[in-house]
Order: sequence, then structure tokens, then C-alpha cells
Amino acid sequence: MSPTSRTRTSRTSRTSRTSVRAALLCVPAAILLALTPSAAFAYPDPGAVTGATVVHDPTMIRTSGGRYLLYATGGGLAYRTSTDRIAFSAGGDAFAARPGWWSSYGTTEAWAPDISYQGGRYLLYYAVSTFGSNKSAIGLATSPSGLPGSWTDRGTVYSSTTSSDYNAIDPNLFVDDDGKWWLSFGSWWTGIKMIRIDPSTGKQLSSDTARRAIAARPTGTKAVEAPYLVKRNGYYYLFASYDTCCAGAASTYKVKVGRATAVTGPYYDRNGVAMTNNGGTPVLESHGRYIGPGGQSIMHDTGTDLIVYHYYDGNDSGRPKLGLNQLNWSSGWPIAF
Repeated sequence: MSPTSRTRTSRTSRTSRTSVRAALLCVPAAILLALTPSAAFAYPDPGAVTGATVVHDPTMIRTSGGRYLLYATGGGLAYRTSTDRIAFSAGGDAFAARPGWWSSYGTTEAWAPDISYQGGRYLLYYAVSTFGSNKSAIGLATSPSGLPGSWTDRGTVYSSTTSSDYNAIDPNLFVDDDGKWWLSFGSWWTGIKMIRIDPSTGKQLSSDTARRAIAARPTGTKAVEAPYLVKRNGYYYLFASYDTCCAGAASTYKVKVGRATAVTGPYYDRNGVAMTNNGGTPVLESHGRYIGPGGQSIMHDTGTDLIVYHYYDGNDSGRPKLGLNQLNWSSGWPIAF
């Protein structure tokens, strides 16, 4: 199957994600440090969550008032909220009315949002795309509250066409210590890319239009997507989802990570293999009923880091559900627990 058809095969079921879309399980730190990411028993079950937990590609933030806001793939960006990070309820989509420009990409549904709070306002990056091709675009919305119905459409940030060798989906904004803004995005084709963003507009910086490569799988499957960047202990860590999503219990998604000393890379896994050459250290993989974890984001919350993701429930017909785990960094690499 061609890269184009293969990519959209993994993404086509995003159309149905709306309809099929803490008290974490902790273990002592000494046990965490003994775990190796490649060992099957190293992958923890998700922490307990209840309520409206059918989601795909979740991104979450905690407001100054302590409320958790979660957005996800589906419709005008599906919304969930919680006060305790355990019980989640559903609300209206981010966009009650879809921006008109979405139709240029053959869809009225948005994918893979990324929420953050910058300069006194909430920013929501997301993707829209035509199935079966890499005719795709990353959009931006802003809000004073982060709540559904409060989002103002800011239009297109970056796009790809059917002749591009990259795909403008799965955006993630990273703001560095020096105040520079970076947007990573992409999947399949030639992998994950990064561009500079102008903090005043939230769009590409006109004085730096380079498109940098930070992860790729040049041999075998092209399946790497959903980048997410964080900086911890002097290193930049790039999380990404590998292999196939959106196939229910047949999904093979998994989360891997690499790290670098510069935001633009190069990123290497724990074995020294470059992420631009099929590298990546496992963080979460399928185990038991928890199939194909991925579509992840990382959230810092009350003294701990969380990995927020979806998995396909093997005990519930492969429905995509919310996963939350904490991350331990004491080994220099993130270990989920």
C-alpha cells in the first residue's frame, strides 16, 4: 500500500472517533528504577478514571481554579472536564460552529488538538485533513477561558498538499526557556517536522521559515506521528506515537521517546539510535486489555508529570479510552507508573 493510502488508513477512522471516543496506579520508586522500558511488565495499567472517558488524542490542562480541561479528536474538538482528574464529564465542542476554511480540506471534523496557556490566553492548535492524502492543515484558536464556545478561530498556521513530502497534522507547541516558540507536527511520509512560531501571532515566524526534521523512519514502515516536546533536567525529550492507530483492538500504536541537548535535535534514544533513523525508547506499549496506547500529550500537574493518552479497550470492543499515568524521570528517561 502506498504511503498516502497507508497514512490515511490509520487516520480515516478519526471520523468515527467522536462516536467511539488522579487516582493513578503507583508503585514504589525503587521498583520503578528497576524496570526496563523494554520489559513487558514495565508497562503499567492506566490510572482509574470514570465518566466520559471515550476519547482519542487527548490534550489536557489545569486552570488556575483547579479545573481540568481536556480536548480530543472529533467533531469541533470534543471536550471533557474534571475537578479531580478521576471523574470526567462531557460538554460542548470547542467549536459549536465549524470554521468555514475547514471545508477546503474536505472535512468538518478536527483532529489531535494541543492546548496550552501562553501570555494570559489559551491556545489550541489542531489539524484538519482530507482522507486518503496529505492535503492537511494546522489551525489555531485562542480563548480567554479555555471553555467550549469561547474559542476564536485564528485560521491556518501551516499546511501540506498532495505533492508535499510531509503531513501537517498532530501539532504540538513548545515554548523554550529563551522565549522561542516551536511547533512540531507530522506523520508518515518523511516523518516529524518542526518550525519556528512567532509568539505575537501564534503562526510561523517570517524571519525563520526552515522546516526541520526531528524524527523519521526511513526504512520499513513510515509510521511515526503525534510529537510532543518537554524539557526536563537540561534535556529536550521528544515523545511520539509509532505504528498503527485507529484499528480498535487490532491497533499497534505505542509511545516512544528520544532526547537531545538542543530543541531542534538531533534526538537519540537510550541506545544512541537517532530518532531520524528509526530510533525511540519505549514508554508505553500494548499489554493485557490496554491496546495501542498513543496520541499522547505530557502535562505537568501539582508536582508530577502526567502522560495523557488513549488506548483501545480489548474488553470493550476496542473502544478508545482515556489513559493517565505519572512519569518518573530519576533515571534520566521517562518511566510511566
